[in-house]
Amino acid sequence: MRFKQLLSLVVIGCSISVSAQEYLALGDSYTIGESVLESERWPNQLAEALKGTFLEVETVAIIAKTGWTTAELIEGIKTSKNTNQYDLVSLLIGVNNQYRGQSLERFETELSQLIKTAILYSKNGAQGVFMVSIPDWGVTPFAKDRDIEKIAMEIQDFNMVIQKQANEFKIPYIDITPISKEAKTDLSLLASDELHPSGKMYQLWVQKIKKELLKTPE
Repeated sequence: MRFKQLLSLVVIGCSISVSAQEYLALGDSYTIGESVLESERWPNQLAEALKGTFLEVETVAIIAKTGWTTAELIEGIKTSKNTNQYDLVSLLIGVNNQYRGQSLERFETELSQLIKTAILYSKNGAQGVFMVSIPDWGVTPFAKDRDIEKIAMEIQDFNMVIQKQANEFKIPYIDITPISKEAKTDLSLLASDELHPSGKMYQLWVQKIKKELLKTPE
């Protein structure tokens, strides 16, 4: 079959190797799924969505906490003392750097360190890692008294750093930010806190992530 012959997939010019069984998700509140059930977290939904594919995931591990910046994720990883390796590793981080007004230069330095750590966690090196963009929380009711245009521009700048780093390390970058903006007109895409995504929005993320991860060369 074609999948067996290729044994690889291409996402935005980068590749991820196949047969993922153990998955590690690194991040912050978006990864741990603040205000949603465990089954509604996007890493858990992704594992379900990948069943029956050549990227089937059997177990999901998460190192993430609400409020974490890149620096706090670095420390959280150290504290976890997790020395396992995984077939698939994801990284979604940066919103709290933006929220706290931290510099892009600091973010870029710490993100680079996290990508190197993600690669070390991967059984397949960079080919087993993918990155997800930061959603735009500025469209949520939580941000109603803030400068939403400024938030959007800053998140765009942070995402440009993420995409740049992903390209440099030759790993996939998956842009879910446009999906997050749909919450501006559809509150069902938000959890009860009116800030974090609902399981419904995470499902939309997963549909896109799955589609990108399962792409194959023509």
